[in-house]
Amino acid sequence: MHWCSVLSKLEKSGEAEPSALVKAACAKVLAEFGGSHPDLLIAFISAKFHEQYQEIGKIIAKELKPKAFIGCSAGGLIGGGNEIEDESGLALAAAILPDADVRTFHLEDGDLPDSDDAPDKWEKAVGVANSEEPVFILLPDPYSFRIETLVQGLDYAFPKSQKVGGLASGATAPGLNALFLNGKVYKKGAVGVAITGNVILDTVVAQGCKPIGKPLRVTKCDHNILYELEDKPALIILKDLLESLSDAEQELARNALFIGLAMDEFKSDFKVGDFLIRNIIGIEPKSGALVVAEILHDGRTVQFHVRDAATSSEDLRMMLKSYMDTNSAGDKHEGALLFSCLGRGTYLYGSPNHDSAGFKQYLGEIPLSGFFCNGEIGPVGGTTFIHGYTSSFGIFKEKVRKG
Repeated sequence: MHWCSVLSKLEKSGEAEPSALVKAACAKVLAEFGGSHPDLLIAFISAKFHEQYQEIGKIIAKELKPKAFIGCSAGGLIGGGNEIEDESGLALAAAILPDADVRTFHLEDGDLPDSDDAPDKWEKAVGVANSEEPVFILLPDPYSFRIETLVQGLDYAFPKSQKVGGLASGATAPGLNALFLNGKVYKKGAVGVAITGNVILDTVVAQGCKPIGKPLRVTKCDHNILYELEDKPALIILKDLLESLSDAEQELARNALFIGLAMDEFKSDFKVGDFLIRNIIGIEPKSGALVVAEILHDGRTVQFHVRDAATSSEDLRMMLKSYMDTNSAGDKHEGALLFSCLGRGTYLYGSPNHDSAGFKQYLGEIPLSGFFCNGEIGPVGGTTFIHGYTSSFGIFKEKVRKG
């Protein structure tokens, strides 16, 4: 297995012609592979090239002749250890995958199986069987596609398969994003790739929050409305918690307060990463209820969380360190993808390359490519979710080392 990462940007201010830039990036990939064509090519294309999407897709397909090629428009690019957020360019992730099979697919809303369909309907939709133990990379358009239906359906049909990806970004209205598939460009739906054979996809999902207070039990709720915690009005519980915090934590809670849902109720000692982070989207003062962006159930464990640059940075380090601590000494990581929220990067940290640098600190000089997304796809507690303000890593290695 051999991965490479190429990030190229236009150097001249106002320059609009991308063809030379794209060809030069493709040449770098071929040079890295000694002239061989990649089995898999994933391209993230600056949204500022929206008028040239068709041309760029054709150039990449012609120059690199990849067996499988997917990609999408991007509001920011990640590659080669760098992150660019307000410049024009493209990021390429390329891989030679011996003893692996790579299959691409494009789905639109009407192609999605019904909720009560059997798993084989999902297998047919994506062109791979569960028995083949695939891993998935998913690039949906956020405006035109039921993304939750897709990830829930794939979890149902492929419960042991890892899924990672990001929602196409850069557009301000439906129909303006681009999805690339083997040289063609689509304006809606989702593109993806299923990889089977001698490949392992590990995932690290850094949600960027830290817990405050203690875990609490939901004692009354209705769908996404949280009425009671520990048999008391949820708003009273929250007010008491806020009053117990330090001035700095109170300031954080006023600006970035979230709720975390425990993903394993059998745990007795919850840590960072054990919760699915969701927004608190409203308050009902009369009832003391909180409205949250997730369906709740009585008896579920939740905990309030806060987020800022420092807590997000610490969470990233903890998640990457935890991943490395669980790896065996003989593991060799070959390449990785990073799907990071548009709300991270310089906007959050005040300087570029934060998450790429953190990844390098713990995993070393591994080819890393990706983009800044409108939403990130990755698992928490064994279930795949769509996240916000998150960095979702997909890390590739071989099942059986060759040579």
